Amino acid sequence: MSHVLTLIAARAQTSLDAATIAACRDAVRGAPAVILSPGEACDIATSGPVDMGFLAGALAGRPIDAIATHGVRRKRLLVADMDSTMVVGETLDDLAACAEALRPGVRAAIVAITEASMNGEIDFAQALRARVALLRGLDLVALEETWARTRPMGGARTLLATLRAEGVRTALVSGGFTAFTGRLAVRLGFDVHRANVLLDDGRRLTGEVGEPILDRAAKRRTLLELAAAYGLAPEATLAVGDGANDLDMLAAAGLGIAFHAKPVVAAAVPARVAHADLRALLFAQGYHAAEFCAVEGGDD
Repeated sequence: MSHVLTLIAARAQTSLDAATIAACRDAVRGAPAVILSPGEACDIATSGPVDMGFLAGALAGRPIDAIATHGVRRKRLLVADMDSTMVVGETLDDLAACAEALRPGVRAAIVAITEASMNGEIDFAQALRARVALLRGLDLVALEETWARTRPMGGARTLLATLRAEGVRTALVSGGFTAFTGRLAVRLGFDVHRANVLLDDGRRLTGEVGEPILDRAAKRRTLLELAAAYGLAPEATLAVGDGANDLDMLAAAGLGIAFHAKPVVAAAVPARVAHADLRALLFAQGYHAAEFCAVEGGDD
């Protein structure tokens, strides 16, 4: 059977029990479950595509993600968004908090633009230029302060360490800024990072961003370029993101996963992680928890 339904429970909220597994298996007329992590994740092979609508009753609204895949499951290239995907929150919004002393109300203004952009309500490049303009005059120390508060998303360390051990190529491709992607790439172990460049005069931000802007189309183009550079077919790629500017990248990947995504993204992308952490990307590829690389000091 080349089609597989993967169930993943949010560890802190619920357990994947035998009764739920059996109900889901009956709903999709699947084979006996293969346990990937006791109480957390399993695979159920099926003879054809999974009708996800049949699972609603079996899951009964519980915080359990269901991802259907087919074909070769273990991908050889991961392309990941950064903000609200690989890290908690939006680094540009956090920078805006530092600018409040310069311009009271600037954080609320930037957060509103970010939300509209991530929901696909306004053009990403236009939104980015508008938000960066509001940061004009911000001291560069704000970049250090923002980075100090930036935390990896739950499961990020385990995901990257495991893929790296398997020889999978990894790229961080963000509509955010190289000031953060460069450091996060080192911290988590990404092979490549690409993002936008904040311009400064040596002391303060100028309120401008380097051109061309890395936008929705550029994310998709980067995924395809990297796949070609590594000699991989698009089917061998995995992409993950949460915002409207990730949609083209997610559609181009062999497996595109919407992670705790904005409504417009969740509605457009079949494979969604709405409850679990980033370890779900490993389970969706058929990795057993016993194959995960241990992370020193535990995962964030």
